[in-house]
Amino acid sequence: MKKILLIEDNPEVRENTQEILSLANYDVVTAENGKVGVDIAQREKPDLIICDIMMPELDGYGVLHILNKKPDTAGIPFIFLTAKTEKTDIRKGMNLGADDYLTKPFDDTDLLNAIEARLRKNQMQQMMYEPSASGLDSFIQDARQVLNLKDLCKDKKVKVFKKKTDVFSEGDAPQYIYFIKTGSVKVFKAHPDGKELITNIYHENDFFGFEPILDGNVYTESAVSMQDSELVLIPKLDFVTLLQSHPDVSKGFIALLCRKVSEKEKQLLNLAYNSVRQRTAEALLKVTQLKDSKDNIQISRDDLAKMVGTASESVIRVLSDFKDEKLIEIEGGKIRIVQPAKLEKVVRWSVAR
Repeated sequence: MKKILLIEDNPEVRENTQEILSLANYDVVTAENGKVGVDIAQREKPDLIICDIMMPELDGYGVLHILNKKPDTAGIPFIFLTAKTEKTDIRKGMNLGADDYLTKPFDDTDLLNAIEARLRKNQMQQMMYEPSASGLDSFIQDARQVLNLKDLCKDKKVKVFKKKTDVFSEGDAPQYIYFIKTGSVKVFKAHPDGKELITNIYHENDFFGFEPILDGNVYTESAVSMQDSELVLIPKLDFVTLLQSHPDVSKGFIALLCRKVSEKEKQLLNLAYNSVRQRTAEALLKVTQLKDSKDNIQISRDDLAKMVGTASESVIRVLSDFKDEKLIEIEGGKIRIVQPAKLEKVVRWSVAR
């Protein structure tokens, strides 16, 4: 049962509103003024707050201002319930962070609809969606409900890309964002002289290819499947709809999509300052998801060099050193990491002990 805090100084309005909410199966806690309401909110942590504006002790604006300053109450949905209908009053409340604004006298249905909508949107915003195919489906289902868009992502499809098949190429206009159901995809930048730098390797449950949609540009990188892969293709229009239709939805989707951004920034920093030995160790640790049933990493020396940002010969020399130091084993061209902790130490200090 959801708990609602009702802050209202008028006894008759407070009792009538409490009765409506109780009949709608909400657990209702009441406060006769703003000061008491702030104390109750911090103690009870309600799921939603309904607050009058004109009150003794502390008005509704003050209540909202205080609660928004406190981390444990800042995220609680807040609805103003008041007779003040001037646009400046409404704008002031919204600027302070109010989620909705109902004027007295109000209709019972309008009140309950506003509460249900705010609780539903807050639940979606707070939910941590799993980065998996089922998590994606859950997110889309919730987004459909919040946005009332039944056809959202109905055209998303699963497509199989054989090993070494182009997913998209530099200069292409984006039509989809991609979600990896199975397999792996490498994303790389090509230099005019033919050299390539792998900027990321995406695995199962990763999103990729969304950046050019966000900045309204073409792809500045290319993507190729590293093994037979199943990709979920979400149409660009649906993706933009999710981002633009409501801030609650965009927060949820951005949280899903941007987990790789900090990794790319870190990679660029490492290219500038880390040694080839450090970068090779880091690359090996990154590609552990490409290992087979015998824990052998299946990646070509060429691709590994493109991740490190150096010549294949340099990577081969470092791999030989790692083998001599018994950090890895190499058999039939396949690599098996023996001491991952020491490889991590190489990344940090460039010296394995």
